[in-house]
Amino acid sequence: MTYHPKSDFMTVMIERGFLADCTDYQGLDEALIKGVVPGYIGFDATAKSLHVGSLIQIMMLRWLQKTGHKPITLMGGGTTKVGDPSFRADERPLLTPAQIDDNISGIKQVFAKYISYNDGPTGALMLNNAEWLDELNYLEFLRDIGRHFSVNRMLSFESVKSRLDREQSLSFLEFNYMILQAYDFLELNRRYGCMVQFGGSDQWGNIVNGIDLTRRVIDKEIYGLTSPLLTTSDGKKMGKTADGAIWLNADMRSPYEFWQFWRNTTDADVGRFLKLYTEMPVEECDRLGALAGSEINAAKIILANAVTTLCHGAEAAAAAEATAREVFEKGGVGDDLPTLTLSADELPASIVQLIVKSGLAKSGKEAKRLIAENGAKIDDAPLTDAGLMIDAAALASPIKLSAGKKRHALVQLG
Repeated sequence: MTYHPKSDFMTVMIERGFLADCTDYQGLDEALIKGVVPGYIGFDATAKSLHVGSLIQIMMLRWLQKTGHKPITLMGGGTTKVGDPSFRADERPLLTPAQIDDNISGIKQVFAKYISYNDGPTGALMLNNAEWLDELNYLEFLRDIGRHFSVNRMLSFESVKSRLDREQSLSFLEFNYMILQAYDFLELNRRYGCMVQFGGSDQWGNIVNGIDLTRRVIDKEIYGLTSPLLTTSDGKKMGKTADGAIWLNADMRSPYEFWQFWRNTTDADVGRFLKLYTEMPVEECDRLGALAGSEINAAKIILANAVTTLCHGAEAAAAAEATAREVFEKGGVGDDLPTLTLSADELPASIVQLIVKSGLAKSGKEAKRLIAENGAKIDDAPLTDAGLMIDAAALASPIKLSAGKKRHALVQLG
C-alpha cells in the first residue's frame, strides 16, 4: 500500500490497519477533502445484537464521524428477508417481520454508544432498507435494475463461486441478494447523497456491484472501502469463542465477560487490537503491543478497559477490572461475576447441571470432561466428583464455580 492520503479519514484507515482495499483511493481521498462525505455500512438483522466481529465496521463509522463526515447505519429490514449467501455453506433460516423488527431495536442500542445521531451536518442517520425494498414492483425492478446485471459476472464472484464449486445449493432467493444490496447503494445515493460503502473484504463483490449500478443508472461516481476479515493470531474468527459469540449488548453478554474477552487477547494481537478498537495514539498502541512477559498483561488490561468503556461505559469497565482483580489476585468472588440464581425447589441439583446452567460448559458431557481433566474448581478448590449434589444447605452462602483459570460464575440461592 503505497498511497499517501491527504484526508484525515483515509490517514486513520491506513495507519490503524482498517484498510484492506478501496475502489479508488485518490477519488475518495479528494472527495473527503472537498466536503462532508456520507458513508454507510449495512447490517442485516439476523440477531438481537451485533457481536465483536462487527466492531471493526462500527469503529470505521465512528472515525468517519470524528474526522468530519456523516455515518449512515443501514438496517437490513428488507434484505434480512432474503439472507446474505456470502461465504456460507447453507441457506440462512428465514425470519418473520416481527423477529426482524425485534432484532433491529436491539442492534440500534449498540450504535448509539459509538456514533452520534443528530440533525447536524455530520449527524448519523439510522435507516432501514425496507423503506424502499418493501415497495418494489417485481416487473419494474427486473426491467429497470435487473437488466444491468450480467449473470456470467455474478457467477464469477467468489461468494457465489465457492458455493457452486462445492456443489452446494444456492437458491434463486439468495442469488437476488447481491442485486438488492447494489440497489441499496443506488437508493442511498439518490436519497441521501451517500458516496461510500464500507464492509468486510468478503463484501467486495457486492460493493462493486452497487458502484457499477449507480454509475449506469444515474451516472454518479461513488466509492467502496473494505476492511480486512479479522482472525486472531491463532487463526480463530474474531468475536467467536468456545462458549459462543461475544455480543455487544449487555443483556446478551455481561460487561464483565466482554472485558474478560479482551483481557484474554493473545500477546501477538495486542498492538493491532489497540489500533483497531481503541482511540489511543498509534505510537502508544505500538509501544504497548511491543511489551513482553508480564508487562504485556498490563497492556491487555488497558485494551480491555478502553474497549469496554466505549461499549458499556467507564463504570462498567472499572467494575470489571475490580472484579477480575478480586477473582484472580485474591481468590475472592467479586460482585460482577455471571451469577446463576436458583430457587429452593430446583435443589438438590448435580454439580454437572450447575456447570452447564451457569454457562461454563455447553453440555453435561463437556462438564464431566472438564471435571475429569481437573479443569473445574468449586470455591477455588479442585472439583473431582462429577456426582456431587448441591442442596440448599450447601448454598447458605454463594459458591464460586471455575472452568480453567479464567472463567468463573457464582451460584446462589434466590
